[in-house]
Amino acid sequence: MNVRAEFYSRLKEIVGASALELFLPENATVNDLFEQLKESHPKLRDFERSVLFGIGVEFVDRNHPLNEGDTIAIMPPVQGG
Repeated sequence: MNVRAEFYSRLKEIVGASALELFLPENATVNDLFEQLKESHPKLRDFERSVLFGIGVEFVDRNHPLNEGDTIAIMPPVQGG
């Protein structure tokens, strides 16, 4: 299935793009997506425990199943200051 990953803040710099189109097997989860991204962009591993995922207007966990055509927002946690 094809999905779109959109990156924000520092993650966009690491990936070198604001969005990527990815192909994943049927029944893939958000975690499967992130694992694939870490293979091609190892610096994403630095955000392993803190990255947030969203689909539509809701945050989702890593076990959330993906559907054909989903757009997944991938972002670091918001930092105040």
